[in-house]
Amino acid sequence: MTTPPARLCAFVGCYTEGPGEGPGGIDVFDVSADGKHLTHLSHAAEPAQAGYLVYAPASSVLYAVDERKTDGRGPVGRPAAVHALAVDRHTANLTPLNSRITPGPRPTYLSLEASRNILVSANHGDFDHVERVVPATDGGWAVEYLYDDSTVVVYTLREDDGAIGDISDVAVFRSGGPDPNSSPQAGGHAQASGHAHCAVIDPTGRFLIVCDKSTDRISVFELGATLTAVSTYQLPPQTGPRHLAFDPRSDRAYLTAEFSSELISLRFDPSEGSFTVLDRKPTTAPDYVGPNEPAEVRVHPNGQFVYLNNRGEDSLAWFRVDAAGGLTRAGHTPLSRSIHPGLAARSFAFDPTGSFLLVADRPADLVRSYAVDETTGALEHLGDTAVADPAFVEFAELNA
Repeated sequence: MTTPPARLCAFVGCYTEGPGEGPGGIDVFDVSADGKHLTHLSHAAEPAQAGYLVYAPASSVLYAVDERKTDGRGPVGRPAAVHALAVDRHTANLTPLNSRITPGPRPTYLSLEASRNILVSANHGDFDHVERVVPATDGGWAVEYLYDDSTVVVYTLREDDGAIGDISDVAVFRSGGPDPNSSPQAGGHAQASGHAHCAVIDPTGRFLIVCDKSTDRISVFELGATLTAVSTYQLPPQTGPRHLAFDPRSDRAYLTAEFSSELISLRFDPSEGSFTVLDRKPTTAPDYVGPNEPAEVRVHPNGQFVYLNNRGEDSLAWFRVDAAGGLTRAGHTPLSRSIHPGLAARSFAFDPTGSFLLVADRPADLVRSYAVDETTGALEHLGDTAVADPAFVEFAELNA
């Protein structure tokens, strides 16, 4: 039986703003083979705060976060949750399967271990605090500040249809770093409590790596129905590890440091589940002056270049990687001016061949397409597609 040719689609997760909560959701596009043209196919209204997506080809299911803090007074609004949506392999239409509430606010990252039917979410938590007035030791009164927990949640997936099953484990991140710190986020209180921003499964599928911005720490767990702590790597104060991406062709991983504005190259030992730093470089150009916080990091499929987006410099930059894991910034292309780190170009993704990439340029309400020169890493602008508040792009190869 002949396998039908692949049809390339892109799912674009979008945020929603304002009391009406529209539009948000997930837009579905056909993508031309050269990446120049995106044709809108359909829209799914839920989840409305679709900040992160991951597609499971075997089950044809798209998983998405609803990046909220659950309203505890009722609740009145929708809860923070993870959603499963069935993908029609011929039309790319999305049909809701189910959702599960996340223990911990602001789910910001998803990882899938399909062979063991495991889905993992990292829940960042909020920056806001609760102020408690408590008796002081001297007989007077004092103020106690309480913050949200940050969590990493392990879900089982149903074997028959890929829907989200039970929660099998939760890891809680509470401690913080310097408070106040140097980040402009939350008025300098960006490390007052735990902020697990990503939970990445290593290429072997054995380990889960969690980057906690608050403690400047990378935690490694053995992944299963429950999480077993294996090791930690402590970075210098106010580094702010945000996102980590593996090069599946080597023992390398690359980390964006949000607060120190660096790209860090690491070696990962899969026998012990431990990291060693190889190199670290500023993510901005030498002549850039001003605050900056890098966000997403992606390794090109050929392993020779690492890309990241800067919020502040407002650029998509690429770095060449040498044989020893050393980093050299090789170029950048400008993106729309950010309003603040949370309202900036948030993420981007390579197509399966690595010949082009799509950027969710939120301030411009555009998804931008760039051709990738696999020899130099350089980007050539191909075109723009209007999308309201785009936050994340996930590719899927479906039946033509």
